[in-house]
Amino acid sequence: MTNFIIKNFVKNYYNVRDPEVRKSYGTTSSIVGIIVNIILSLSKISVGAMFNSISVMADGVNNLSDAGSSVISLVGFKISGKPADKDHPFGHARIEYLTGLILGIAILLVGYELLKTSFMKVINPEKTIYSTAMLIVLAISIGGKLWLSRFYSVLGDKISSATIKASSADSRNDVIATCAVFLSAVVAMGTGLEIDGYIGILVALFILYSGVSILRDILNPLLGEMPETDLVDMLEKKILSYEGILNIHDLVVHNYGPNRYFATVHAEVNAKEDILKSHDLIDNIERDVARDCDVNLVIHLDPIITDDAEINKLRCMTGKIIRAIDDKLTMHDFRVVRGDTHTNLIFDVLVPVDYDEAADMLVKKIEKAVREENPTFYAVVTVDRNYVSTYVNNPYLK
Repeated sequence: MTNFIIKNFVKNYYNVRDPEVRKSYGTTSSIVGIIVNIILSLSKISVGAMFNSISVMADGVNNLSDAGSSVISLVGFKISGKPADKDHPFGHARIEYLTGLILGIAILLVGYELLKTSFMKVINPEKTIYSTAMLIVLAISIGGKLWLSRFYSVLGDKISSATIKASSADSRNDVIATCAVFLSAVVAMGTGLEIDGYIGILVALFILYSGVSILRDILNPLLGEMPETDLVDMLEKKILSYEGILNIHDLVVHNYGPNRYFATVHAEVNAKEDILKSHDLIDNIERDVARDCDVNLVIHLDPIITDDAEINKLRCMTGKIIRAIDDKLTMHDFRVVRGDTHTNLIFDVLVPVDYDEAADMLVKKIEKAVREENPTFYAVVTVDRNYVSTYVNNPYLK
């Protein structure tokens, strides 16, 4: 059924990088979610009201909130698919994160209200009438939500959508909640125990948990989370695969919405190479990365002296000192300024973004170790943060 819907309602479904195709996937998932959740919601609310079951009605209201969330997602995908304009040069794709944020907040509000209602039924219990019709509706709901969760999961994976994946997780939680309601009805029919209010509380807690999980997943990209390791590895391997690129450092990746990436990096090249040839190489890499990786990349050129034996020796010495302090540290932009009485070793040290030691203390350690190697050497150190948390090996430190 999922493949049938994709092939018949998503035009050019195989080209997931196309913003229009992405919007079509999002629109299709939202419309399917609206239809399925409204049908389930009306069925449960009707049966719950008919037989005075707060847990069944709570489950129905939860489905109604899911339908409302799908409406929000539908609007979000429509807006996020708009092209860039003069006020939003990076496009509108981050709207998808905002719709997910609204979805999470709405689910929390629904869960809170249902928790209050269920708690009141525990305090003031009312007789619930259970029937086979109620069980049939709940069983159909479990099957429908299982399929919907899988449907969302497939579409969410295809276009890497946090919003659709959140809907999949929410549907999966709904299955657990509905199973609890179903079991409570079976227990009540078999034993006469009145646990409807307690199950309503459990359903409400599941809804609250789902809302918190969705907010956590959505807030991460909004706050600026670490780029995916696979993306970073792909970019590093792609750039380093070109003959003439000696090493790279200071890679930074920015996210302007799902699959909307902008990146900057420093690429080291032989200082003796013709500047026009090196510039042509950089231009080719930027174009190839945009075409093959769908990343808007800007490369800063760093010329490196590779054929000076003394500089290479000092570079290796300094690299060993840094690795001895901490093997998580790397070095780049190494230069040597010689004087009559002393020699300045000028370089940058790259530290992980979560590195605990203060920058000034790290610099003092390096300065001390360099002077111990030779009292006429002075280290001039700049500490950089590694915003992608990967280690790029520098062949000139060996």
